[in-house]
Amino acid sequence: MRPIGACSAEGGSLPRAERAAESELAAFHSRLGHRFARPELLERALTHTSHANEAGDQAKDNERLEFLGDAVLGLVVAEHLMQALPGASEGELTRARADRVNQRALAARARSLGLDAVLRLGRGERRQGGRAKDSILANTFEAVLGALYLDGGLEVARAFLLRELGAELREPAPRERDPKTALQELLQAEGREPPSYLTVAASGPPHAREFSVEVRAGATLLGVGSGGSKRAAEQAGARAALDALAAERPPPAREKSP
Repeated sequence: MRPIGACSAEGGSLPRAERAAESELAAFHSRLGHRFARPELLERALTHTSHANEAGDQAKDNERLEFLGDAVLGLVVAEHLMQALPGASEGELTRARADRVNQRALAARARSLGLDAVLRLGRGERRQGGRAKDSILANTFEAVLGALYLDGGLEVARAFLLRELGAELREPAPRERDPKTALQELLQAEGREPPSYLTVAASGPPHAREFSVEVRAGATLLGVGSGGSKRAAEQAGARAALDALAAERPPPAREKSP
């Protein structure tokens, strides 16, 4: 990626395709609202692993910046929701975050910024439509956020994020959903397997049956519930799984350097 504003040494002009690419990059840089003191951070943030692999330099893909950006995203959104929902429990805050900030929302903001046009992909990934994939766009949005944090600090990253996701974060809290629906949406937002429910025990006389259900995501046991019907046991298991997922989340990690 040529630094913004650079031109070729031969005659001071670029081929049409390269001029278009430079124009897209300059427009994207302007939309970020931050002038990078270290432009190599932005270059790296826009470099997908497929491009780095083809170039033979896996150390210069954006995965480490994505890791950092994910932590910054978690911190800023958690801080905002703590202030916006002062009476919410930990589980409710977790579900509110999944409702408002997920892969689909991040990919939409990436497209709005024009990130899809400046993303550096390998030839194979380009042929497979990588510029349109929500997963790649959302991950690259996080990498750009990580680059902004390293170059400008937390306040620059926070201002960018609240500007870009402000509409989502200002949405009113959704009506309380049943635990099974909430669990399915949370796992989907995290890119995990959907929940499955297995009745592992049934006891008691016909008029007072008691069912026990295990809730799993793939092979991982998420929770166990019991109730007077299979449906009630499944809902109790889903509620237990939601509480367990909220309790196990670690604090955001911080990476010192890319």
